Amino acid sequence: MRTLGNILWHFPFFGFLSALATFLIGSLFLITVIGAPIGLGLIQLSKFLLAPFSSEMIDQKDLKKDQNQLWQSFSFIVKIIYFPIGLLLVIVTIFQIAGLFITLVGIPVALVLAKSLSTFMNPVDKVCVDKAVADELAARKAKAKVDKAFS
Repeated sequence: MRTLGNILWHFPFFGFLSALATFLIGSLFLITVIGAPIGLGLIQLSKFLLAPFSSEMIDQKDLKKDQNQLWQSFSFIVKIIYFPIGLLLVIVTIFQIAGLFITLVGIPVALVLAKSLSTFMNPVDKVCVDKAVADELAARKAKAKVDKAFS
C-alpha cells in the first residue's frame, strides 16, 4: 500500500518535482553559512518527499545523536529568525490541504502535506527516517511513559 501511495504521489501529482525544488532551495540555503541549518533540514525534507508514504520526519534529538554545542546554539538562533517564514509557509500549506481534501483524488497528497507541516514550520534539526525506525522510536517513547507512570 505504501508503494502504491508513493507511485501515486509521483506520477499524477508530480511529487518528484516538489522533492527536486525542495532540494534545490535547501542547497541554496546550504551555500550560505547563515542558512546552513535550514538548508540541511530542507534537504532532509526533499528525501522525505521522494518516498512520503515510506518515511517520516522526526527531530534529531529523538535519535539521541550528540551535536556540537555551538551548532545547537546557532540552530536555535536560526529557528527564531526562520519563524515568520515558517508560519507563512504553514498557513499557505493549510489552504492547500483544505483545497485538496475537497477532491477525493487529492486526499493522499493532502496527507503528505499534512505530515510535512512541522518541517515547514521548523526544518532545523529534522531528519528523514524510514517508517519502521519512526514506529520503533514511538514505541520506545510510549514504553518509557508507561514505565514512568507505573514506577
